[in-house]
Amino acid sequence: MAVVTMKQLLDSGTHFGHQTRRWNPKMKRFIFTDRNGIYIIDLQQTLTFIDQAYEFVKETVAHGGSILFVGTKKQAQESVAAEATRVGMPYVNQRWLGGMLTNFSTVHKRLQRLKELEAMEQTGGFEGRTKKEILMLTREKNKLERSLGGIRDMAKVPSAIWVVDTNKEHLAVAEARKLNIPIIAILDTNCDPDEVDYPIPGNDDAIRSAALLTKVIASAVAEGLQARAGVGRGDGKPEAEAAEPLAEWEQELLASATTTAPTDAAAGTSEPTTESS
Repeated sequence: MAVVTMKQLLDSGTHFGHQTRRWNPKMKRFIFTDRNGIYIIDLQQTLTFIDQAYEFVKETVAHGGSILFVGTKKQAQESVAAEATRVGMPYVNQRWLGGMLTNFSTVHKRLQRLKELEAMEQTGGFEGRTKKEILMLTREKNKLERSLGGIRDMAKVPSAIWVVDTNKEHLAVAEARKLNIPIIAILDTNCDPDEVDYPIPGNDDAIRSAALLTKVIASAVAEGLQARAGVGRGDGKPEAEAAEPLAEWEQELLASATTTAPTDAAAGTSEPTTESS
């Protein structure tokens, strides 16, 4: 059974790339055509790469590994936090702190400090202090929580990272590459595929596209956790949402795909997002 369908990808606008004047030539092999000055991503390839990424994530987690979810752009923040939390994985959806991977020992000390401050607050450790001291401690805790809250339970560097927008998250990508940590990522038409180990060609600017693909990765994590626990597979596939009828050219795109993938269904439309944050 397919992890995700052509219909779901079309519904979420995953096929829309950037404007033709804003692209990385290395992405040429993933582009199906261009339409009204917008590159259209080859979703047949996207489906193939999704399966490969899904299998890698599932096996990594099944063998005890962890996946760090990274997406600090506004369009990805909510889904990254929600999906990572759903499967108990660490995430970064605010600012990426330099050294979060390459200097993890220091980051770990800050995590210990966060837990110490939380324990003090919960057990009355703030009592007997001046208002100024309490205010300073509270501000310190809140600052640590904002920047490190998503990785509070990450005891070591992750086995792999999931990235929404490799250009935006260039610091995370650089640190992962330095440590030889595998990178799974959405590749929009302005990205560099050479930076990614498990690419998924797609729209990294549209909220629905980023959410769908992040949910796919989280579902792979969930299946890996089930395998680790010796539990049978559940159906973690993302559910299709109701959508409007496709434009004629999109129907043609889907029709050409269904000749080789008969299980795909007719799809809905989504507006392209051509500018990245």
